[in-house]
Amino acid sequence: MPEYAFIGRSNVGKSSLINMLANVKGLAKISGTPGKTQLINHFLVNEAWYLVDLPGYGFAKISQAMRAKWEIMIRDYLLKRSNLVTVFALVDSRIPPMASDLKFIGWLGEKQIPFVILFTKTDKLTKKKTGDNIRAFEKKLTETWEELPPVILTSSENKTGRDEILSYIEKLNSEFKTVSHG
Repeated sequence: MPEYAFIGRSNVGKSSLINMLANVKGLAKISGTPGKTQLINHFLVNEAWYLVDLPGYGFAKISQAMRAKWEIMIRDYLLKRSNLVTVFALVDSRIPPMASDLKFIGWLGEKQIPFVILFTKTDKLTKKKTGDNIRAFEKKLTETWEELPPVILTSSENKTGRDEILSYIEKLNSEFKTVSHG
């Protein structure tokens, strides 16, 4: 079955977004402590596809050895999983471009792993400030990218982006079935 991986910096709102997408409170554990997701968690959706919750990257308070293990586990999953269709890279819309996000997105591009950028927490600042941060991020990407990846704005609070993400997944699921089953 097709898989769609969700990953972002620690504290980007990934668990809240996953719960919002699945329409199930508490599916992914929400915590005030960054780094709560420590395994690759698969959630079967509608008996048709897997939503894959990957550990975050960034400032989780973990040992260097554990961080190195996570990086290997995540890299191996992203590079070797044959039924991985797309990665949803979550970026916090409240803050200016961060090196860790740019580096990870650059790596996805280098490895030619299909991905979509999901800007999270778009309800937390004014529309202008949120727009400024997103434009700054996109501007930073255009320094090294010819064509920008798809972008979806999200808010777990008011379900912004839910329909767009699920429609995107449905479209790719149709293509996956066509490719897989001829």
